[in-house]
Amino acid sequence: MNTETREMLISWADKYNDRQYFREDPIAFPTRMAELYRRGERSLADVEITALIAAHLAWGRRAMIVRDSTRAMEEMDWRPYDYVMKGAYRNDGTSLHRTVKWSEFADICSRLREIFSERESIEGMDNGEIRCRIFGRKADPKAPDKKINMMRRWMVRDDGKVDLGLWKNSDQSALLIPLDVHVHDEAVALGLTQRRQKDITTVKEITGAFAEIFPGDPCKGDFALFGYGITYHK
Repeated sequence: MNTETREMLISWADKYNDRQYFREDPIAFPTRMAELYRRGERSLADVEITALIAAHLAWGRRAMIVRDSTRAMEEMDWRPYDYVMKGAYRNDGTSLHRTVKWSEFADICSRLREIFSERESIEGMDNGEIRCRIFGRKADPKAPDKKINMMRRWMVRDDGKVDLGLWKNSDQSALLIPLDVHVHDEAVALGLTQRRQKDITTVKEITGAFAEIFPGDPCKGDFALFGYGITYHK
């Protein structure tokens, strides 16, 4: 990577690691819940459940994601932990968000009820456990786990700007870039990877490239990719 590209990525990351760009974004939902948590009005579990649901719905246009995440939060009366633990969920075949039906939402809530009956926080769960035990997906060691890595970034990074920094026993240097089609295209264009497969190996390669630019904080590079998207795909 040449010096110009490196400096451009650092500049974008510094500029776009700013909450003003994420008011209409899935992270707005756990951010609101985190504010209530810090005031003692909600639990850490409330934030975690909100982050999981918002991340699960985070595909497609941002306006649709925000609309449908709002529907999910309103269904839970903005008290997700209480809703999950009561066990009475909306459970039907109509769409909550794109192909995600309310029945899938109910299944996630049911699995969360079981987990939060055993533990106070999901912080110690690895990606495979979250994928299978919470989201109900089959195990897939090659999966990029975009939604999980995004949720983990929200909960772990702790620079007081966009991310929440509530998981104090997690290492931000071990975070992985949330990889989707757009992120992959941008990473290829910037020379961060040449791999065409959108798998965990590619995730680690892009993350490794960012670790050299942002030592100890590779997921700061996520904001650089956001800046690339803003700059070249307005």
